Amino acid sequence: MMIVATAITRDATMTDTAHRDGNVSAPGLPTLPRLSLNSPLALTGPVLVALPCLLAALFGMNTYAPYGADAAFGIAVGAAAVVAMAQTLILAARPPLVEPLFGGLDRMYRVHKWLGISAMVLMILHQQIEPDFERLVRETSLGDLGEEAGELAFNALLALVAVSWFRRLPFIGLEIPYQLWRFSHRFMGALFAIVVFHQFFVDMPAGVDPTFMLVLNAFGIAGVVAWIFTELLAPHLRRRDFTVSQIRQTGDTTTLTLRPEGRAMRWRPGQFAFFRAPEAGLSEPHPFTIASAPRPDGTLTFSIRGLGGWTRSLPAILRTGTRVQVEGPYGRFNFRKGGARQIWLAGGIGITPFLAWAESLTEAESRDIHLIYCVPTQDEAIGVETLRAAVARNPRFSFEVFVTARDGRLTAERLISATPFAVRQA
Repeated sequence: MMIVATAITRDATMTDTAHRDGNVSAPGLPTLPRLSLNSPLALTGPVLVALPCLLAALFGMNTYAPYGADAAFGIAVGAAAVVAMAQTLILAARPPLVEPLFGGLDRMYRVHKWLGISAMVLMILHQQIEPDFERLVRETSLGDLGEEAGELAFNALLALVAVSWFRRLPFIGLEIPYQLWRFSHRFMGALFAIVVFHQFFVDMPAGVDPTFMLVLNAFGIAGVVAWIFTELLAPHLRRRDFTVSQIRQTGDTTTLTLRPEGRAMRWRPGQFAFFRAPEAGLSEPHPFTIASAPRPDGTLTFSIRGLGGWTRSLPAILRTGTRVQVEGPYGRFNFRKGGARQIWLAGGIGITPFLAWAESLTEAESRDIHLIYCVPTQDEAIGVETLRAAVARNPRFSFEVFVTARDGRLTAERLISATPFAVRQA
């Protein structure tokens, strides 16, 4: 059976509310549906980031074993912490070639979050089991500075982690604005650079195989470079300039048509992108599914439901002619990986990837596809004209708008009866 469903009634706009309520860790990521949740490729990324941490710990343990178990273990957890933190910053740079190894950007950010937590736990262990080499090294002023830098970075990182966790505990009654949290989060890379300084210059015993430190330093430099790229270069290299050419309001949903300024962006139907409008005072990027298929003129469409302060402000702030920026595309949601007969089930603003898919259908499409689109009221349905155009192009595509205020709740029995082909053959 091939049923492609989105239980997302808020699409990518859910992140605006989630950030406000403190329910997500990664900066502005939609929870995207998946066609294949058990793909072996999706496990490749987590394994590839866990393996270097484990190898660094084993390498450090083996290298410093002659100096005692405590010293070796302290070095091992410190090395694993550095490698984990470096990879956290590398993943934060959103490398496009790495995303498929995790099964999508949202999953990659989940790994990013747990890598950061693991790095902090390992740093705490390293701090508690601090290797004592004072009698084995000749102390230098640079070495003392490196040790003090490590203390500074540890305490500052601990404070930033505390801020991240306090905003998640509702019984404390402390609500930290997302913008403040994200601003503080950007200092993680600077603090990691201090950790790398500590790693480079802290006094260590002479005569130890330098290979271990060379590998560790390489990870440290890679992490710092990734952070510099994210903060300074990525905003200029990845963002494409667009102009708002049309704004339509349907209930609490704002549909924006954007015209590219310069080179158009390339994307596949079902992908999402980060949207920002600094000219209108909306400098914080938010992710939204692209609700249209690629077009010859390069225009694209976002349909954004007003759920939080950021998304609700769009109709009042944006105007035709406003210049905006789009970064992307991201995501792996692709119906063409599915079977010959498919049922698409969408709820509310979760229709957006299906609108892009429907627009991409041609008369040569060989799949039998039926879309059931659930909305609270008829007035809240968006993109119906796109769906009708898809029906006109391809008779193997059909759809039904299911209005819960009129028709009641959708049940399995109703879904089966509404489908023009046998569900078991889907």
